[in-house]
Amino acid sequence: MKRWPIAVLALIGLVFVMPLATPPARAQNALEDVFKKTLDDLLGGTTKGGDGKSRAEQVPASRAQIDLTFAPLVREAAPSVVNVFTAKLVQARRSPFEGDPFFERFFGRNSPFGAPRQRRKMQNSLGSGVIISEDGFVLTNNHVITDADEVKVVLNDGSEYEAEIMLKDEKSDLAVLRITEGGRFEPIEIADSDEVAVGDLVLAIGNPFGVGQTVTSGIVSAVARSRVGITDFDFFIQTDAAINPGNSGGALVNMRGELIGINTAIYSRSGGSHGIGFAIPSNMARVVMRSVESGDDSVTRPWLGVDTQEVTAEIAESLGMKRPGGVLVASVYPGGPADRAGLEPGDVIIGINRKVLQNNDALAYRLDTIGIGGDAELVVLSGDERKVVTLRLQEAPETVPRRETVMAPETVLGGATIANLSPAVAQDVGISSRDTGVVVLNVQRGTRAAANGVRKGDIILAINGVEVDTVREVERITARQSRRGWQVVLERNGRQLAFERNGRFFRQYRL
Repeated sequence: MKRWPIAVLALIGLVFVMPLATPPARAQNALEDVFKKTLDDLLGGTTKGGDGKSRAEQVPASRAQIDLTFAPLVREAAPSVVNVFTAKLVQARRSPFEGDPFFERFFGRNSPFGAPRQRRKMQNSLGSGVIISEDGFVLTNNHVITDADEVKVVLNDGSEYEAEIMLKDEKSDLAVLRITEGGRFEPIEIADSDEVAVGDLVLAIGNPFGVGQTVTSGIVSAVARSRVGITDFDFFIQTDAAINPGNSGGALVNMRGELIGINTAIYSRSGGSHGIGFAIPSNMARVVMRSVESGDDSVTRPWLGVDTQEVTAEIAESLGMKRPGGVLVASVYPGGPADRAGLEPGDVIIGINRKVLQNNDALAYRLDTIGIGGDAELVVLSGDERKVVTLRLQEAPETVPRRETVMAPETVLGGATIANLSPAVAQDVGISSRDTGVVVLNVQRGTRAAANGVRKGDIILAINGVEVDTVREVERITARQSRRGWQVVLERNGRQLAFERNGRFFRQYRL
């Protein structure tokens, strides 16, 4: 007897059952069936590796297997894990009389006895790193080398090398160093982090508290962990292998000695390990390395040309879905990749390249790992139908020159770095794509902009009743004197607010 595939039987059943339902129920049931079938299709391939073979998942079957040791794995992986030191130039006083009015009256402010000098301060072990190429490229965390003027790496055999910073990616908290001295180094093999499963045995290698290279073991507690709040990038492997300060930038390896993640952070109230550690998946590390290999000093991320929001339980109910899942297309940028592929507001993206999407963080991660120039196959629920669209990923366009400008200190926005808005700038800042407007890129501490409550990501809409669309207009208006003070209207997280400043008088309010 011929055995029909389950999917075919389900489709035949759906064809016969649907006409019996009332029109509203028929539409809702169709959507529920399409959603469930789509998830089943996507999840059906998650237990297989890239070659289509099933994962080898076994539990110890004998006492001999239980007595096995991790030592061979450690011997293979440990030489690729390094310790990272940084040095920073700091200002130091040479004399206790520096700044003293009486002393400066007689000797002047430029006296060599009171002038500050720069000195190099070498901090203790700040973190770890992983060698990923024979010619000395090293992966570490961005927060390990932030603001460093000098970087050194120390191998597990004690040899010390100077290193230069090749790339820093604040969004993913990853950085790439290169050992400047010649020689051949031992790189670690990099695994496909998409094959990591909850329950896999792992080792964490690093230098906790600066005590020296240390290995801890555990399991993968969760994958695709988001809402951690560590960085803008929010897609982590969670492990209970002990990770402590100093492990940052170290290796999380599987039972083949391959790199599956870069240890980044811990969840702790005391500063010590509580069994909840987070690692950046190795596939994200590949993205950063790809940028370095291309000669770039920053990571340019793909742009889909949509604004999305997560499908909450309320939204799922309104769409006729039994449970939340995927991301809802809120708006589509005209002429962007998603627009050309036929996506529309109200569509729900529930899969990309045969991976289930649960939230916006997962979508951003999947797009990053595909990369610019790659093809993204999106599984989309549109009404009560499922459609599959394929689009070529591109970088966000810079439709107008950004003209980054630091506002003059004496102005009402003094200390704020502003730029003309474009989809490229909007993506950098993390706001909705738009072609016009002026956005705040950064606010220096202790400046007038900071005192007036201006934040990164704010869009400047109007100043003293005059609408502004360009950096030049902001500069021109704020350069004038204003006897009645200043009123600046901003857009923040989709809401408008304003602040007024006149001398010491200040107030901020929503519009």
